[in-house]
Amino acid sequence: MTDTVHDFENWKIRRREALTAPDGWLNIIGRYPLQDGVASLGSAGDNDIVLPAGPAHVGRLEQTSADRVAFVPAGGGERLTLALSKTKPPRFTAGDLLLEVTTLNGENALRVRHTASQAPGRLAALDYFPFDPSWRIVAEWRAFETPRQLTIDTSKAIRTEVAATHRATFERDGRHFELLATHGTPQAPQFVIRDGTAGTETYPAARFMFGEDVTADTVVLDFNRAINPPCAFTDFAVCPLPPPQNILPIRIEAGEKKPSH
Repeated sequence: MTDTVHDFENWKIRRREALTAPDGWLNIIGRYPLQDGVASLGSAGDNDIVLPAGPAHVGRLEQTSADRVAFVPAGGGERLTLALSKTKPPRFTAGDLLLEVTTLNGENALRVRHTASQAPGRLAALDYFPFDPSWRIVAEWRAFETPRQLTIDTSKAIRTEVAATHRATFERDGRHFELLATHGTPQAPQFVIRDGTAGTETYPAARFMFGEDVTADTVVLDFNRAINPPCAFTDFAVCPLPPPQNILPIRIEAGEKKPSH
């Protein structure tokens, strides 16, 4: 068990590093829905999108359709056609800004990070339940004959369609449970869960958990590594909520607790 505890402590360090990284969730300063047409952006008041930080004039975004967006930097730089992707949004930089165009339900939005922000340095220590090896579970990994089409709600009440290809099933204290992997891939599934600790010890909306050591018929569910969603740290994130199947009628006293603000 010592090695597992040691791994868990190292994982907590990596978790904090990811949150506070230049492309983490703590330095986002804005999210701006895009429409067809041209929108100038920068911190000066004469822009269509006025940013709270960064250069006075960053450039302009040109959206000709939901799947065609280009960025033209201020000062006559080279026009950049953005490869839009729901899972890997295209990014570009301007001074201390890291900008990306996200896509959800066929609609695009500009998300802006200020890499010189002091917010990451103000993050309080993350709180966790004590490590419990019994919550590291080898579950059965079962594929559906055909993917299940689900409508998932989000923290911004933007409903989105997903295709669930697998479910994880396991036993706990003599009870049978099933979790749907609503995001990620069959090889790297993501589960959105809620349990009896939500709203008291843990974030009310949900926690995220990522399947590990996936094989053809098993997946490791380590609830010790259940984490807060991005919307626990910023108002500029759109986070999926759990499907009804993933709202568990038990207390999972493992993983990350809700952040202290």
